[in-house]
Amino acid sequence: MATKRKIFVLDTNVLIHDPTSILRFQDNDVYIPIVVLEELDRAKVGMSEVARNVRQVSRLLDELVEKANGDITRGLKLPSASADIETGHLYFYTEAVHGRLPNGIAVDSPDNTLLGITLDLGKSHPDRMVTLVTKDINLRIKAHAIGVRAEDYTNDQVLDDANLLYTGREELAPDFWETHSKNMESWKEEGRTFYRLTGPKAPSWFPNQFLYTTDERAFEAIVRRVEGDSAVIEVVKDYVHEKHRVWGINARNREQNFALNLLMDPEIDFVTLLGQAGTGKTLLTLAAALAQTLETRRYAEIIMTRMTVPVGEDIGFLPGTEEEKMGPWMGALEDNLDVLHETGTQEHGAWGRAATHDLLKSRIRIKSLNFMRGRTFLKKFLIIDEAQNLSPHQMKTLITRAGPGSKIVCLGNIAQIDTPYLTETTSGLTYVVDRFRAWEHSAHITLQRGERSRLADHATQIL
Repeated sequence: MATKRKIFVLDTNVLIHDPTSILRFQDNDVYIPIVVLEELDRAKVGMSEVARNVRQVSRLLDELVEKANGDITRGLKLPSASADIETGHLYFYTEAVHGRLPNGIAVDSPDNTLLGITLDLGKSHPDRMVTLVTKDINLRIKAHAIGVRAEDYTNDQVLDDANLLYTGREELAPDFWETHSKNMESWKEEGRTFYRLTGPKAPSWFPNQFLYTTDERAFEAIVRRVEGDSAVIEVVKDYVHEKHRVWGINARNREQNFALNLLMDPEIDFVTLLGQAGTGKTLLTLAAALAQTLETRRYAEIIMTRMTVPVGEDIGFLPGTEEEKMGPWMGALEDNLDVLHETGTQEHGAWGRAATHDLLKSRIRIKSLNFMRGRTFLKKFLIIDEAQNLSPHQMKTLITRAGPGSKIVCLGNIAQIDTPYLTETTSGLTYVVDRFRAWEHSAHITLQRGERSRLADHATQIL
């Protein structure tokens, strides 16, 4: 006996969050109430990401209506991604709420109207499962309280649990060398040491993943290639050592050493650094950017941008040019520049320090995300700070700006997401870490230990 198709009622925020969400319900039927279309109409004006998504939804719905030649009473057949995937129909629900909602819940709000429509559809289709899909947590709670089936929209969820996110490193077992040293080859190229290993773990590694041991003979390496059941690994450069300073900065722990290896590697075009506050993400990235822009001249310029989401109340419009408007959002840049230009200019006095600070700032451009669309960056070191607040679509828009010779570094902490409707598992940062991990020119590392101060470390642990 064939299973009855389910019915999904979509809230406005689902369509805004993912403009193609109506295509994600396979062979089930999707209902969009008129109240949702009215809310979309009110949100379509402007240049914000919400307005762009609303206009995309409107264009998609218009195309579906045109294909049906205006006959929408029997539902619109949803397009299929491939010939072997069966799809359901899209219906516009135009009737008023017939059923009586529990006392205390008025029908005059869009949320409560959605509850009433879901109840009505359940009564008119008693043999089918009817579910309200919404990103609004409070609406889901209200729905459960009155017996309406409701769920979150999770089709864009990258992982089931953020704890499963790729960390970019793997600790080797004590018996690793016994199980992987058979037929091992080793050689040197331009002062770098390589090994070719064969064993059960090798096929599961990703390009540019770090391997390490914690015994007295500490071994730290990076995977360069995976070839069947063998892998080529390279011993990492030791940036903890004083002689390998990067713009006056040394790595203070294993993960920071791994991060500097990635940031200084010209073969890696895309780097993601995750970590809580104080782990050194911005400082290490700026040090590597300055070293490769001013010393080796690998890049022509540093561009820094971030998502401007206020944590508290917004302070209103800011005066000045694009860079001046972005200035208050770039406190982290100023703080880290202070550290970096102090490291090499103690002996030059106040004038020397001021001149160095001006030189550093002249090579760093602060750009707003609003003006990134359509740009192409050539030989630029692009730093995207607070990347956890970007959606997968915004992240794609930014990464595709990269031209020849550019490097993009995304920094963020998925435990501190300030954007509504984004979670640890749907953030654009989580999305790119998961999608890029198998590409040979990208790499990721999660920083663990805070190196800011003993006060900051203690506060992180106890608060």
